[in-house]
Amino acid sequence: MAASASHSLPAGKNGNEPLHIYIADALAHQILDDSWAPGSSVTLEEIQTRFSISRTVAREATRLLTSLGCAQFQRGTGVIACPPEHWDDLNSRVISWKLHSSYRKDELRALTELRLAVEPAAATGCAVRGSIEARTRVAVIGHDMIKAVRESRLDDFHDLDVDFHTSILLHSGNPLFAELSSSVESVLRGRVEINMYPRQPEESALNAHEQVYRAVLNGDGSAAHNAMLDIVNEVNSALGLSAI
Repeated sequence: MAASASHSLPAGKNGNEPLHIYIADALAHQILDDSWAPGSSVTLEEIQTRFSISRTVAREATRLLTSLGCAQFQRGTGVIACPPEHWDDLNSRVISWKLHSSYRKDELRALTELRLAVEPAAATGCAVRGSIEARTRVAVIGHDMIKAVRESRLDDFHDLDVDFHTSILLHSGNPLFAELSSSVESVLRGRVEINMYPRQPEESALNAHEQVYRAVLNGDGSAAHNAMLDIVNEVNSALGLSAI
């Protein structure tokens, strides 16, 4: 970043998050678009000047970046940008940053491969180990999700789709799968934000979701696994990736 450069706050600043979050967002995107090249440094004073912020805000923003592996602080040098491949890729904010950058395609591929490895097994676990209350909740969400599509309430559908997939992870009986629920939520919401989610879901995808929630409700782990695999493979196809 050139020493004389100045920057406005990221678009969408509305006071819903602390100011340092927006500054961190802007700095992360500067690394991703290579205007702040990995390995190069910037001082807190330069960040203060560029964004017209206090030293405290600049410090908190860079602390967030360092906590996520996006930057390093070196006394006497300043804040050093780190290569995006070294970032905390399971963090929801990192996922969002990369989905809204030139790294989008690689990020979608990596996250879809993760979903392929995890979600069918999570569906099995939810069907076999989930409580009746949890399995009923998944079924209700799945039913309401399909109903929302039939009634052309597509914004409601997208929210329910997030609830559906994250509920299965959270009630899979596997705490490691549960930890991934926020990552899956981020990629589902991110696909909508970057217009890489079909406005009108395919009928085959709706049928697969119905098969999942019925199998989960009935405690049929094998059927839940296979139907969830169909769902994520359909995502693969939509993104131009090969099915597994």
